[in-house]
This record gives sequence, structure tokens and C-alpha cells, in this order.
Amino acid sequence: MAILSSLISSLLLTSLFTAIPTTAQDNAPLVNWNGRQYRCKCYKGDSCWPSAASWAALNSTVGGNLFKVVPPGASCYNTFDGQNTYSQQQCSAANTGWRSEDWHADQQVTNMWTFWTNNTCNPTTNRVGTCTLGHLPEFVIMAKTREHIQAGINFARTNNLRLLIRNTGHDFMGRSAGFGSLAINTHSFKSVQFVKTYTGPGGWTGSAVTVGAGVQVRELYRLANQQSPKVVVVGGECPTVGLAGGYIQGGGHGPMASYYGMAADNAIAFSVVTASGDFVTADAESNPDLFWALRGGGPSTYAAIVSVTVKTFPEVPTAGVSLSIRSTGDLFWKGVTAFHNLANHYVENGMFVYYELTSSSLTVQPFVGPNMDKTKIEAVLKPLFDKLRADGVQYTSTTREFGTFFDMYTAMFQDEGAGASGLVGGRLFTKRDIAENGDGIVRAYRTATGAAGGGFSVIIGHIVGPGTAYPTISNAIHPAWRNASSFSITMVNVEGNAPLSQKAAAQDRLTNVVDKALRDASPYGAAYVNEGNLEEPNWQEAFWGSNYPRLKELKAKWDPEGVFYARTTPGTEMWEQIESGSRLCRTV
Repeated sequence: MAILSSLISSLLLTSLFTAIPTTAQDNAPLVNWNGRQYRCKCYKGDSCWPSAASWAALNSTVGGNLFKVVPPGASCYNTFDGQNTYSQQQCSAANTGWRSEDWHADQQVTNMWTFWTNNTCNPTTNRVGTCTLGHLPEFVIMAKTREHIQAGINFARTNNLRLLIRNTGHDFMGRSAGFGSLAINTHSFKSVQFVKTYTGPGGWTGSAVTVGAGVQVRELYRLANQQSPKVVVVGGECPTVGLAGGYIQGGGHGPMASYYGMAADNAIAFSVVTASGDFVTADAESNPDLFWALRGGGPSTYAAIVSVTVKTFPEVPTAGVSLSIRSTGDLFWKGVTAFHNLANHYVENGMFVYYELTSSSLTVQPFVGPNMDKTKIEAVLKPLFDKLRADGVQYTSTTREFGTFFDMYTAMFQDEGAGASGLVGGRLFTKRDIAENGDGIVRAYRTATGAAGGGFSVIIGHIVGPGTAYPTISNAIHPAWRNASSFSITMVNVEGNAPLSQKAAAQDRLTNVVDKALRDASPYGAAYVNEGNLEEPNWQEAFWGSNYPRLKELKAKWDPEGVFYARTTPGTEMWEQIESGSRLCRTV
């Protein structure tokens, strides 16, 4: 805190007040890059960058909750930004916490998946190294009220700043990181209110819960389990995901999605701050077009969410099965084929399956069977185990049954690590893809997991079929989700501070080898905006299908100046991150 105060004081002493412009267009710098002209956001060093007095005025407006960003790793270096920063105690805590998702969630601006921050101030034992901001924000508002969010949005809009919305840092695609930006951190919005009978518009009269933007799914699952009677919510598999953030705005799959639909399917109201700084409600009656778009139309695209109200459902007994295939070579891939070709069978029984696949290992942890006991789930999985035995595939498995989904979740799902660096892609397979080309999809998996190119390539799999519960619903998620059967995240390791040529090679391998194999094997498939490839070919169609034209129109209506930005989301075609991914600009 002393470091931060010193940095802000220094800024205040060296700058003069400048008036806040009326609109972003009034002060967009003209930049030439690679032979083209751009109009850009304002950055530190530009004449349009707000003065220290302007930042101080914003800090006063947000109750002292504006901070000059000092990366937590700075405590491991002798200096940062001209200030002495080394602290053995704080450095030790940063090194310990770096691999913990919970630790990152509590930080101001770090990302759990570090590639997009450039790894330029990671915790270290080399205190004489160099620590810079990289692609972390310049300033962050640790918002406590919706007025703080409003003030940040208004300040970013009128000063033409790049704006980020960050609630947990659970972000594979770098959308809560951005060079030279102002971030609004909504992690403190932890309000949760359950009701037994929902009385708002939209026709739902069952139970519901209103969740603040900072509430993470494990927190919500625990609170749902404490209700009388106990209820369950459609949330993510990973415990640190913020339900009301990019998760639900991108669609939101999870362990109960085959049984109750996507998280976005179950959203019934949003409280948001728009790009114009207005507080509005979006539901079936108030701003219904915005309501439609927020349910799957893209994270950080239309508004900043303060809270969301979602349906809750009665708890159900749930069984779980773990599986590990121990065979090798061609026999191993026979086992993978037997497992994955039954994806349609699993989702048609309301199941969700989480697994991790490499070139030599398949670990399923777990098969989730809502409203099943041990006898029922073993009957559903009997075709799989019969096939594995008939093919001579060696495996181990364990079946467990629980009184509730929550008990199964806490017992069988494992916490994930943080601090890794890499590129992410993926593919959504429909039931038709599985039925007509299941063997081809597994061959594509074999290609993908063997394409590490000096790095590590892995597939994180989710067998999930939201259309089982909601075969038709009007919201913004890709229509292919209604026929979904399996979704895979692909990953290729590369360091955030690697040479640009190495990053480009890794991106090419991901797009044109790993993901291409999956795309070619699934002509009826799609991509998922929250866990996808930022270089996805024809991303508008891949992420949103026939919904894209309407989404682009709504972006122009609700955010005409481009206050909100997340790469490969509706309406961002005219924007580009130039200067090696630094400045955010529009082409002239």
C-alpha cells in the first residue's frame, strides 16, 4: 500500500489538470502501423491521457478505491516503476499463491492463465530481474458499489481509455488483461439472495437466486446447499468461475447443464451498467433485446453486470464414476473411441462428463449422473464397460453415490491450478457429428494431442448436451448448443514472454493443426466463445452462427462508441490490437 501511495503521489505532483473531453472521438490519437492508419484508444504518454488531477478526481468519486496497478510479483524485484518494491515476506506469499486459483481471484488484476499478461512480472527468486506491467492495466477500480462501476465506465468513455471488466481472473482468452487500460474489478460484489417463488416477468414461478457479479460457483453451490429445502444452480465445473461474469454472458456449461440447460438458459434478469453509464434492468419485459444478448452474446460486450437472477432447482441424488484407461498405443485409442462414441448416450440420460486427454492418458473425473444411484449409473455405463472389456482395454473405475449434487461435486471434482501459460482453442461436437463420424473425431483427438511441437498439448473434455433440457429457447448462444453432445478445450503451451516468432508458431500449430483436425472432423459443430481460439477462422459464424447479425446490431445500439471490448465478440471486426498486441485501435 505504501508503494501504491508513493506512485500516485508522484503522479499528482508532476501533472496539471486537463479538462475531460465530451466524447471518445474527440481525442482518438492517429497512429501509423505497418503502413496503415488507425484511430486508437488513449494511452500513457499520449497528450490525451488523463492528468493526475483527473485520476485523483476519479479516485474521490469512487471513494478512494482507485489504485495504480502494482503487480503482486513486484515484491520479488528490487524495483518497479522507479520505486523500491522488494519484500521477502510478500514475495514468498506471491510465489506460494501463484499456482492457486483462489489466490488469483483475490488479486486486483492478475489472470489465472498468464499468457496474455506477457509474464513480465511473475513472482521470481531473481530479485535483480526486470518487472514491468506488460499487458496488465495501468489503473484498477476495486468497485464496491454500482456507482463505482458507473464512474469507471463514464471515465473510460469520456477519456477514450481501454476498459476492462474483471471479477475473478478466470480467463483463458486474455479478455480481462489489456495493455494501458483501466480495469473495474467487481470481485467484491458478493450479495446472494434466494427466493422460493420468483414473481418477476418471464413466466418463471419457481425458486430463484440473485447473485452479485463477484460470486464464484463454489460459494454459490455451498449457499444453495444450505437452503431449506436444498436447491441446485447451473454453474461451472471449476469452483473459481464467477457466475455473473463472462461465464453466463458466453453461455455457461457445467455439471448440471445436460439436466437443466446452459446457465444462460436459466438467467431470468440482469442488473447492469450500460456503456452510456445508465443503470438498467434487462429481463423479458425491460430491455428485452439486451436481455437476449446478455444470455450468451459475449463477455464484456454489451454492459457491465452488477447482478444476475437465475433459476434454482430442487436438489437431486447424484452418482459419480471415475475412469482411467491404462492401456497404451492403439489399444489405448480403442478405449478412447469406445468412451467418446457414447457421448450421445450419456447426454440423452442427462449426464455430464469431465475428462482430460493426452496422447497417452485418459482420466474421467467424473461421469455425473443427476437423479441416479449406483445401480442406475452403472446401468447407463454398461455399454461402455462391456465394450472396453470386449476390446481388451485395461482400465480402473470407481462408482460412488451421494444424497445431493453438491455432495458429489465436493467429493469428486478436483480444484484446478493456476499460473500456467499457453494458448487455448476448442470445438463443440453435435450429436450428428458423433453419430456420423465418432471414429473420425477420435482420430482428430489423436492428431491434436500428438501435435505438441516441443510443447505440451492436452484436451480438456466436457460431454454435455444442454439441448436435452432446453431443445428450444430464444437467447444468443450458438444454435449448435441445442444439438451438442461434446465440447473440447485444446491447449498448447507457450510462455507469455516468449519471442514473437515462437508465439506465432504456437498459434499457427493450434489453429492449423490441432483445431483444424477437430474442425475437419465435425462439419456440424461450432466453437465456444468462452473457451475458444482467438484466431478461429470465420469466428462470427463459429461462435454464434445465425445469431451473429442480430448481435452485431445490438452491439451498435448498446455500445456505439466501443466502450466495452473483448476480442472476437460481436462488433469488434473494426478493432485491432496493434504494436504487438498493445494499442487497441480502429482502422481509418
